[in-house]
Amino acid sequence: MKRILLVFSVLFIVLDLSVKSAFAQSLNTINKADTSWMMVSTALVMLMTFPGLILFYSGLVKKLSALNTMLMSIVSYAIVSVIWFVFGFPLVFGKDFFGIIGSFTDVFFSHITSVSGSIPTILFAVYQMTFAAITVSLISGALVERIKFKSWIIFTVLWVTFVYIPLAHWVWGDGWLAKLGVLDFAGGIVVHISAGISALAMCLILGRRKDMRILPHQLGYSVIGAGLLWFGWFGFNAGSALSSGQLAVDAFINTNIAASSGLLTWMAIDLIKDNKATVLGAISGCIAGLGAITPDAGYVNISSALVIGIISSCLCYFAITFIKPKFNYDDTLDVFGIHGISGIWGSLALGIFANPLINGAKGLLFGSATQIVSQIIGVVVAIIYCFTITFLIGLLIQRFFGLRVSRESEIKGLDESEHEESAYEF
Repeated sequence: MKRILLVFSVLFIVLDLSVKSAFAQSLNTINKADTSWMMVSTALVMLMTFPGLILFYSGLVKKLSALNTMLMSIVSYAIVSVIWFVFGFPLVFGKDFFGIIGSFTDVFFSHITSVSGSIPTILFAVYQMTFAAITVSLISGALVERIKFKSWIIFTVLWVTFVYIPLAHWVWGDGWLAKLGVLDFAGGIVVHISAGISALAMCLILGRRKDMRILPHQLGYSVIGAGLLWFGWFGFNAGSALSSGQLAVDAFINTNIAASSGLLTWMAIDLIKDNKATVLGAISGCIAGLGAITPDAGYVNISSALVIGIISSCLCYFAITFIKPKFNYDDTLDVFGIHGISGIWGSLALGIFANPLINGAKGLLFGSATQIVSQIIGVVVAIIYCFTITFLIGLLIQRFFGLRVSRESEIKGLDESEHEESAYEF
């Protein structure tokens, strides 16, 4: 027994020294300015979920389900953090296998001592983890006020594993869509389309609430949440440059102008249609513009970003005002109507507006139809894959665990029925 322990001790020391040696060599290529910016960007994207999205969503629901809405995003962030550490990162960004999935090489973040560009790979891994976390949290907005909390936990694990991880590898991990030329700067396909389409699939399985009205119990929370999302989105988009150079600046400016044009467009529609602007409309337009510019931020110029934000706001307004009532599905906080639609539009817009002077890609307006074809393929594949797998996951959970709370629990509110707590306590 002592000999076995001695052998393991020697092996551990040798491996530890080799890892330290490799890391010491990689330190020479790390850029401190880029690393500092990416650490800030990682914190900004984390801020988008907790507390940004939490405040945004919880302020829009009935007070009796506000805490439940908050906890859904909180637990998702924690679950994804662990999954990403255990196996998520290598399956997305590890060595590619036939364009379908990565490898298990760096499970538990083992031996991540290299450099990605000019930053430590482990920082890149944590940055990408925050993207996965907010994506599944976005879906919760479509299901609040009626889904069992335990079922939501199971859904989070299954969805990240079988939907987000493969799709992210296909687009960002040198998978088959990337090889076909599909581009997605910061998550139009990977984040917004996947969340929006998956939200729609789950809505169809869950069915409608007893009271389908949106009755914000504290719209002020949602305004603060929207502000934090806008603020964090600079890390989301500009951080995706993975450096602190000109590309990050371009993405930063494009993010702000698209959010602004989206907000103003939604307000203008409200004023023309109803002769009054609304706070809910303003923050909805802001998110619509941000969602659309996400895949384009590092590929288009500022004029294009302005147009992308305007068109996105119009499309999302139409989806919520006309498509949703016509088909009568209950997407509680319009995850499909805003994130799904803006993600689809923004991903296609890349093939139209991509300026080769910004980041090399050439869109339709600059004389090439190649990119728009690639983007169409990417969007169609994402829609079909996300809807199909999510629908199967939803049916599986419904069959073995149940999805919906009882009618009495829904009327009572999920804070009390699921957690025996109340928002009145704070």
